Amino acid sequence: MTVPLERSEQARATMIDLFPEGFEEAERGGGLELAAYTDASGATRLWRAFGEYAWSEVPEDWQTRWREFHRPVRIEELWVGPPWLEAPEGAVAIVIDPGRAFGTGAHPTTQVCLELISELAVDGGSLLDVGCGSGVLSIAAAKLGFEPVVAIDHDEVTLQTARENAEANGVAPDFRLLEALEDELPAADVVVANISATVIEALPPRIDARCLLTSGYLDSESPRVDGFALLERRARDGWAADLWEPSGR
Repeated sequence: MTVPLERSEQARATMIDLFPEGFEEAERGGGLELAAYTDASGATRLWRAFGEYAWSEVPEDWQTRWREFHRPVRIEELWVGPPWLEAPEGAVAIVIDPGRAFGTGAHPTTQVCLELISELAVDGGSLLDVGCGSGVLSIAAAKLGFEPVVAIDHDEVTLQTARENAEANGVAPDFRLLEALEDELPAADVVVANISATVIEALPPRIDARCLLTSGYLDSESPRVDGFALLERRARDGWAADLWEPSGR
């Protein structure tokens, strides 16, 4: 499926929602080609989202091609990659097995969050990860010295994936099944929320923190975070992350 380049960011966001385990993209002929390895139900979701698409049978080497798609990333001292690759010497390795939970380190919002978490680790303290997905941000925080690290998500399957990833990395964040907008949230020095702008706007009254890191939205979006003052915005590949502190500090 190919979309015009001016629609590329919206199309990427839709594909992340449809296929959080990953998809391929390439610029071809003035447009952005998007592809996913999926089944009939996934094809139906594509049709509903985009109206049209092209399909072909999966080649026999699909397992190798799928692995080649998941490339490691390096952010500050952190290295995030799949279990079949080795981290470079001296890096703080975070091994994430691509599964059903969003967060392999490849997406720009994950990368910017990891970058900011690395910088915030200088002051240490506790950290709450709201909507933890694969657990990549919680695992990174634990490896960088945050203590305790609490990670919440509303989906038990996602949490199980995160727990398995954490065990593979030799850390043990406190993973909890909670609804961010319904259940009581634990206080923390740093709260990270790499989710949608809509949910982020509803979070502030429920948060007790000295620092709030938000992401998961396009650079063209500016979520309203009542009770917090914006300290810094960072953008990468059309996506943004914001760092906030309570107003009046």
